[in-house]
Formats: sequence, C-alpha cells, structure tokens
Amino acid sequence: MSQYIIGIDTGGTYTDAILLDGKNKEVLATAKEPTTHHRLALSTGRALQALLQKADIDREDVSHLALSTTLATNAVVEKKGARVAAFIIGYVKHFKLPITATIFIKGGHDIMGKEEEPLDIDNIIDTLHGLRNDVDAYAVCSAMSMKDPSHELVTEKAVSMVDPKPCFCSHKISQHAGMRERAATAALHAKLMPLMEDYIEGVQAAMLANKLSCPVSLIAGNGAQIAMRDATEQAGVTVASGPACTAAFGASQNIDHALVVDVGGTTTDIAMIENGKTVLSPEGCQIGDWQTHVEAVDMFTGGIGGDSHVIVDEKGTIHLGPGRVIPLAMTVDFPEVSDWLGAEQKAKCISLLPEFDASNQTSPIVQILVANGPSTADTIHKQTGLSGVPLAKQLEQLARSQIILETGFTPTDALHVLGKIDIGDREKAVAGARILGALVGMDANNFCTKVISMTVKRIEDLLIDYIIHRYWGKSLTSFISTRNAHAVLGVKFSLKIPIIGIGAAARYFLPAVAEKLGTTVQFPEHCEVGNGIGAALLGAELKR
Repeated sequence: MSQYIIGIDTGGTYTDAILLDGKNKEVLATAKEPTTHHRLALSTGRALQALLQKADIDREDVSHLALSTTLATNAVVEKKGARVAAFIIGYVKHFKLPITATIFIKGGHDIMGKEEEPLDIDNIIDTLHGLRNDVDAYAVCSAMSMKDPSHELVTEKAVSMVDPKPCFCSHKISQHAGMRERAATAALHAKLMPLMEDYIEGVQAAMLANKLSCPVSLIAGNGAQIAMRDATEQAGVTVASGPACTAAFGASQNIDHALVVDVGGTTTDIAMIENGKTVLSPEGCQIGDWQTHVEAVDMFTGGIGGDSHVIVDEKGTIHLGPGRVIPLAMTVDFPEVSDWLGAEQKAKCISLLPEFDASNQTSPIVQILVANGPSTADTIHKQTGLSGVPLAKQLEQLARSQIILETGFTPTDALHVLGKIDIGDREKAVAGARILGALVGMDANNFCTKVISMTVKRIEDLLIDYIIHRYWGKSLTSFISTRNAHAVLGVKFSLKIPIIGIGAAARYFLPAVAEKLGTTVQFPEHCEVGNGIGAALLGAELKR
C-alpha cells in the first residue's frame, strides 16, 4: 500500500497543498487557495479539500502531514504579532529590541553561576503594574541564566501574580552567550506564540473537516520537525519554517551551488545551496531587525513581495513596502477605487471583517468603520482627530487582532495592468494605476513599469546584501540601496551561481534580477508550490 505525505505551506497570500508519493518522492497533485488570515482554518481546509479531490485517495493512506509557514516571518518583517515587554537582568550594555518595551533590571549571575547582585524585584513589580495595559506577553533574559536561571524564574513568577500573561525565559530556548541575541530570541518567542496558536487551531479544524487523522509536524527553521502539540510552546523556532522548506526544495534540484529565492506576497526569502545541500547558519537566523539564536538554514528575508503596499507621498515620491495589503485587483466589497485612493493617508482603504461583531467594541476607529463603512486613514483622522503614530498604532492593533482588512495598490496590481497576470479584476488595478500615476506625472503603464522596476531592484539589493553579509559578515544595506545614485562611485555586482525561483510571483521578477546580476534563473516543475514540496520532502526524510 502506497504511503502518501501531504505538505502544506501557509503564506501571506496563498496557502498551498501538495501530495507526495512517499516512496519515489513524486508530486501527485497540488492545490492553491488564497490565505484567509482572519480564519486560517478556512484557507487550510479549502486547500486540503481541493488537493484530496484532485488526488482521489483514501484518507487512511496518508501517513504524514508536514507544515511550512511564512506567517511568523511575515509578522516579524511587518512588525506585527503580540506586543512584548522584555526584562533584561544584570550588568549589560543597554540595547534596543523592536518590541513595545525593553526594561533593564539589577541582578544576574556571573560565568560561574554566582549571583552578581540581588534581583530588584520591587522594580519589576512596579514596572509590571505600569505595563499591564500595553503588552500581550513578556520575555525575560538574565545574565548567565544558562548557569543559574533563578532570577528568570522569579521574574516569571512575578509576572504570573501581577499580570498573568504569557512569559518566556531565555534559558528555556537559548544556551548561548550574548545577551542581546538571547533576549531577542525570548522576545521573538513571546511575540509569535498567539499567531502560532491560531495557526495550529486552524490546521486541526481543517484536518477534522477533511477527515484526516495522520500524524502532523511543523518544519522548524533548521529543517527539523516539531510535533503539532509542541509548536505553540516553541513558536520562536518556527520563524524560518518557510525558508527551511525553500532551501529543501532547492536542494532537491540536484544543483551543486545556487541561490534559492522565494518571492511571496509579503516577503522574499533567500537561501544558499552548497554542494547540493542546505546550509545552517552558524550564528542563528536574522530576520529583519531581529538577530537571534534560533538555529535555522542560512537565509535572509526582506519585506518585499507581490502584495507590498505602494504609497505615493505628498512630494510625489513612490514608496514600496514593507507593509502588505490586499491588491486592488483581488478585493471584494470595497468601494470604487476612484472614491478613495490618493496620496499618503489615502493610500489604503480599511474595512471591518464582514463577520466581525462590533457591538462590544469601544475603539473609535471601529465605530467610524461601523458608521461609514470602508474608510481611508484620512477619513478616520478627520472624524476622530487621530493621526501619525497614535493612529498607526491603533490600526496595527486592529490588524493584529484580525478585525480589519486593508487594500491598496501593489506590484500584483502593476502586473495586472501590464498584462502579465490575469487572476483578479484588472479594471480595479488600472483605476488605481491611473490615480497614483497622475500624482507623479505618469500614465498608468509607465507608473506600473516603475513599480515593477522598483520591486526588481529591491530583490536584487536583498541578494547582494545577503551575499556580502554571508561571506564578509558586514551589512551594507544603506550603501547597496543607494549605490547607483552616488555622484562619484559606480558599482556593479555579478553573481557567479544560478538562481532557483520559487513562489507564484517569482517568474515575473526574477528573470530581470538574474539579468542585472549577470546570471541565470530556472523555475523547476511545481516551483509555484515549492515550499509545500519542501515541507513534504523534509517530512518524508524525518519520518524515516
């Protein structure tokens, strides 16, 4: 009896499902469905149902379900996820983390595990009372806690008594030195736990609906398996799940050396293949602003993809990402584009989820959306007085709570206008391109060509920055992004290894990237669902 393996990849735009023959590793069927962020069980269930209908197999013959997701990666890049406060305990040079609050507390131990100073518990208690309304979770990192975790454990207990919310201690997830990286690892874990909890619940509901009862695992950033029951408690190690599967798919192509590039809706992920194998990062992965001790494939992630938000400011400058919105061409039940789209605060339209019950909501933004329907930030500002950072924070909170949907112009829309793709309503994209193009003195086609050119350059810059950082340990992001505008110095880079493209958007951007870097790009069979295949391949290897 044949044993089948299902791989599911949940991305920011699409959820992919593939069926793999466990014996010969042949892809038997694939399915792709739009990801429903507010109800992950819906898109996961649809992808599973479509796959099983295509394959027409007995559910009992499925021996394993392997999961890949870029949701955690996307949350970090888009600066979403739970609001986290971190307690940093001990004598350490102060540093910042991209979280709600970083608090430095007296205490900690030395390299031999001897207490350097008593823990300042009074300060912790006072701080907790001040933070309780502003955060969703806590992280704790104490000097040399891998030798003696007592100060972390006392702080964790204090949190449970004063503000009983999730609290994550660095000694449980990192045994390496380096306070900043250990603190970032604990904070990242805290930030991602609610998201991972929603994801796992969605997968379980989808399996139940499709009468699947096989073992399930989530692929971690280093390619290992995490049992589904443990995924929420180990949320931090899932942050590079998608890139690990990207690398696994690339390694299956029998190429000695290559860059594997996954162009998704929210991010572009890059991984290296050496001697036909994936490579682990010796220092832990870096995603956006986060340098962590999470063991992962040697990879790099940047906030650029097919659904990156295109904004024109009041000066006529075009900005791209890292935030993601629903492309105009893919929207349903939003007003006509001509009624709202414009510069800056008119760059996106915000709507409540159709099934959201707003009867108990006190948020002034929610009340405006209930009264007026979908609105721009400009409209919300005029009716509430909110603007700038306060407005942005409240909108971020509503998006994080899966209360609102946001739409705007994206590279996906530009591809529609230019006739490159036809998966949505082209007329909505054309209307948006005409409006934004007029703001910068361009017609719709020229504006879209500019957007595509900007997207290609951003991906090219990511590849160059990754290579420089990997081999020389330096990040030259600011220089790389402005190199062509320098008055004196001209710099041109070339890539000596080929690119392997993955993802639904890869075919539309990577050929131009490869040409600029003087290399070639190939798109293997089923590359549009490459991460799902990578998950199934890793699941097949690990299952043995």
